[in-house]
Amino acid sequence: MTDTQTVQQHWPVVILGAGPAGLTAAYELVRNSLFPVVLEKDAVVGGLARTVEYRGYLFDIGGHRFFTKISVVENLWREVLGGDLLTRSRLSRIYYRGKLFRYPLEPVNALLGLGPWEALRCAFSYAKSRLAPETPEDNLQAWLSNRFGRRLFEIFFRTYTEKVWGLSCRQIGAEWAAQRIRGLSLASLVLNGFKRQPAEQRRAIKTLINQFHYPRRGPGMMWSRMRELVEAGGGQVVCEAPVEKIYWEPGRVSAVQAGGRLWAGEHFISSIAIPDLIRALDPAPPERLRSAAEDFHYRDFLTVALIVKARNLFPDNWIYVHEPSVKVGRIQNYSNWSPEMTPDAETSCLGMEYFCFEGDELWSAPDARLFELARSEIAALGLVSPTRVLDGAVVRMLKAYPVYDASYRRGLAAVKDFLEEVPNLQLVGRNGMHRYNNQDHSMLTGLLAARNILGARFDLWRVNAEEDYLEQGEDIGEDRIAGLETL
Repeated sequence: MTDTQTVQQHWPVVILGAGPAGLTAAYELVRNSLFPVVLEKDAVVGGLARTVEYRGYLFDIGGHRFFTKISVVENLWREVLGGDLLTRSRLSRIYYRGKLFRYPLEPVNALLGLGPWEALRCAFSYAKSRLAPETPEDNLQAWLSNRFGRRLFEIFFRTYTEKVWGLSCRQIGAEWAAQRIRGLSLASLVLNGFKRQPAEQRRAIKTLINQFHYPRRGPGMMWSRMRELVEAGGGQVVCEAPVEKIYWEPGRVSAVQAGGRLWAGEHFISSIAIPDLIRALDPAPPERLRSAAEDFHYRDFLTVALIVKARNLFPDNWIYVHEPSVKVGRIQNYSNWSPEMTPDAETSCLGMEYFCFEGDELWSAPDARLFELARSEIAALGLVSPTRVLDGAVVRMLKAYPVYDASYRRGLAAVKDFLEEVPNLQLVGRNGMHRYNNQDHSMLTGLLAARNILGARFDLWRVNAEEDYLEQGEDIGEDRIAGLETL
């Protein structure tokens, strides 16, 4: 920080990013009479969990189910949204070779759809995987093949997964599966398909849930309202304030320059992408940390919202597209998330989701070309006649998915070492910690970071690393959260 810069106000806490993690931290601080400032580069709050409006139509960026086993997070949802938090039934299917298969996979449905010969090949493939599992199980292909058999992996997992990540499944770490779908196997699918299980046992596998909560007007409703509550309680949320500099010295961070202004503080919480944080440090950090900025990679995302002159097009909330002849990876049907997402009951709004890298052909294509691509692909899949597509809008989202590749662990090790030197800086959230987690885990990291400032000593990295906090395990209440505290 130069001598010519003046501090307009000294804040007890400065929070970088107004997504689920950052806003939850701010909300928890305000509830405890500590008043932070939240700095957000975009014009709206919510990050990836925002809701976009186009001519009265509302659409989500990726589809955000509100489902959690963390009671404190569910209580926050209910506290903020009240009666605006709906309970919705889940239906999602896989599009493969012109047919729709229920997902999570149901044995009878899958066998009938595949036909007897293909089903027999899958059975033999599964038996082989049990007798001779692939080792080491250090990549996603090995992880999935060992649990479903190579044949089912090829049919129901490879194409979609490689569309999402733009990488071979052998280049994706097995920890991706551990983070997202731990506990799911062919055996668990068969049991869930043929056995009547107690509700609490079925809930133990998150991927299998058949209901979820969803805000009446999309997930952005949650974050807009939380912003209002933070500001009403004495905090401040500043949009269009991208982080430009983070001033630090051995032992502490002192201030942030964002949106052309200087924000000094005692404590700092960051949910911005780790490379952005590293490159903003002033003075420049040690070489090991500067190099680590290149260890983190991301998959970017765009959605083409299509307004269609038709209702009840299909019953799914979303469809996974395992069809290599089209580029679309997933299709959302927003009316089936909440009726209020579509203002005209005689129309539907569909989200055609494409996974890409910043600067590639898809990302750089003009909106008009993307609209035509989406319209042609929905017709090619036989889901909507192109003559019924009335209008559309394109939204791009950078750094939507942190990639679990060969280098990110090395980068995290350097980051964690640096954080030991500046204990008044905490990292939270999906991009802040480079964790491909859901919004409930992002919220938990923000909540615990706030509690650390209030006197606790939670290890935030354990939230995303311990098995109890992944897809399987029991419900997490305050007593379980207390187990994360270090003495």
